[in-house]
Amino acid sequence: MSTPSSPSPACINSWSISEDSLRRYVSYASESCIQELLTASDSSREIGDDGWKVLAFENGVEISKRRSGALHVFRSRWLLQSVSLQQFITVANAIDAAKQWDPDLVEAKYIKDLGENLSIIHLKFGDASKPLFKKREFVVYERRETMDDGTLVVAVASLPKEIAAGLLPKKNNSIRGLLLQSGWVVEKLQDDSCIVTYVVQLDPAGWLPRFFVNRHNTKLVMIIENLKKLAQDCPTSEAICEDN
Repeated sequence: MSTPSSPSPACINSWSISEDSLRRYVSYASESCIQELLTASDSSREIGDDGWKVLAFENGVEISKRRSGALHVFRSRWLLQSVSLQQFITVANAIDAAKQWDPDLVEAKYIKDLGENLSIIHLKFGDASKPLFKKREFVVYERRETMDDGTLVVAVASLPKEIAAGLLPKKNNSIRGLLLQSGWVVEKLQDDSCIVTYVVQLDPAGWLPRFFVNRHNTKLVMIIENLKKLAQDCPTSEAICEDN
C-alpha cells in the first residue's frame, strides 16, 4: 500500500492543523487506501499476476504478500461460514482491531468526525504491550464506504506524528506516526456468510528494521480469527457487543 503524499511543510512544522486541511489530507489518504483495498480483494485476477504471492492456504484462509518498495504488504482472505456481513461489520473498526494488535490497549476514543463516514481516533497502549506498541500513542483515521453491491470497505491508517500531536490537547512524547496502513473488504455471500479480506502494512515509511516489521505483519494479518469470534457474539448489525 502506498504512503500518501506528505502535507505541506507548514503543516509538518506546526503542532496544529486546521480542520479543513486535516479533512483534505485524510480524505485524500483514505481514498487512496480504499482503492488499494478494493484492488487487493479483487478475486477475478489470476494468482501471481497481481503481484501477490500465496504463503499458505488452509481451511478457507489464504495468507499472501506482495512487495511494496523495500517492504511487504500482507493480506489474509477468509471465508467466514455462518457469519453474515451484518455481523462482521460490528467489529470491522479501528478500536476492535487495535485490541487485537495488542491486548494492553489502555485507552481508545474518538477525537472527532470529519464526515459521515470518516473519523479520527486516539489509541493508547500500556506498559505491558509488545515493543512495537509499548507506552505508545497513535492517532488513526477510520473511513467506511459501502459499495453499490453492498460490499463494505473500511480503511484504517495512522497519521504522521506532527499531525497526530496537533490533534491532542498537549505535547506528548509518546506519540508515534505512520504505524500502519490497513483495512478490510467484507463481501456478502448468499448463505449468511461472507468473505473478508484484511490487508496490513506496518511502518509504511520504512523506519523500522525490515525483519521486525515483516514478523509483526504476519501476526497482525491473522486478527480476523479473533474478530470472527467477536462478530459471532453480535447477532445483528444493530447489536452492540459488550466488549466494545
